[in-house]
Amino acid sequence: MKNLQMYLKVRESLTSFLREDIETGDITSNSIISPNISARAQIICKTKKTAMVCGLEEASMVFDICDCRTQTLIRDGVMVKNQDIVMNVTGRALSILKAERTALNLIMRMSGIATETRKFIELIGVYKDSVRIACTRKTAPGLRFFDKKAVSIGGGDIHRMALDDMVLIKDNHLVFSESIEKSIKLARRNTGSSVRVECEATTLDDVIAAINAGAETIMLDNFSPSEVIRTIREITKKGIRNRAKLEISGGITLQNVKSYAKSKPDIISIGHLTHSPEAVDFSLEMIQKI
Repeated sequence: MKNLQMYLKVRESLTSFLREDIETGDITSNSIISPNISARAQIICKTKKTAMVCGLEEASMVFDICDCRTQTLIRDGVMVKNQDIVMNVTGRALSILKAERTALNLIMRMSGIATETRKFIELIGVYKDSVRIACTRKTAPGLRFFDKKAVSIGGGDIHRMALDDMVLIKDNHLVFSESIEKSIKLARRNTGSSVRVECEATTLDDVIAAINAGAETIMLDNFSPSEVIRTIREITKKGIRNRAKLEISGGITLQNVKSYAKSKPDIISIGHLTHSPEAVDFSLEMIQKI
């Protein structure tokens, strides 16, 4: 990690994850393994399907915190298969075991997210150069950086990391406003021209109103593929299609993502990438005493 402040923040998070798992100590290992024994271990992919590995950088940091040394054999973002060895670990046996579960949890979850992101990108085929697959803020508390990084490694867009990244006016905001137009203009006046403004829309009229009010991105929320096509056709006729980016969100699956991509929106955002990832199976195996 090139940014020192980010590196320290991530290391602090990883230390917290370890603290949660270890508490006062590994009572099992401490009771049967001598503290003087050193060992070599390997992290091995156990998935039955090809997957994209991710989280090796973070796992190496976890082992480093526990005073172990690592050798990463494969880069994050590389496709792996069953029995591929992705990392060697050396150190005191007690230290390796102390770090094992936290490191594996990160690799398994991040690899799952990266793999799923790549599936969506591959499914949209010829549209992948113009349509961005993005995640949302539907991440596990405490894991946002790691979840979003995994999406990025998989080739996706992180959208916004936190609430202060941009203005995103949604239905719950509009409850307190007289209109979409007024909300957009108020947000623009109060945040300045350097902050991007996006607005959720649920009808064609909402889309037109948001574009005319100056929103830079319009989120078409829970539109069907046919509704998206009709909306884009209508705003193209009005000559306003290129005045704002269009984001499709809500109900996007592996089965329908290509149907949405065919309408050529700018962004397709998918909560599933981070709120329901299928973990990729990895295990740590002790190889020998050293």
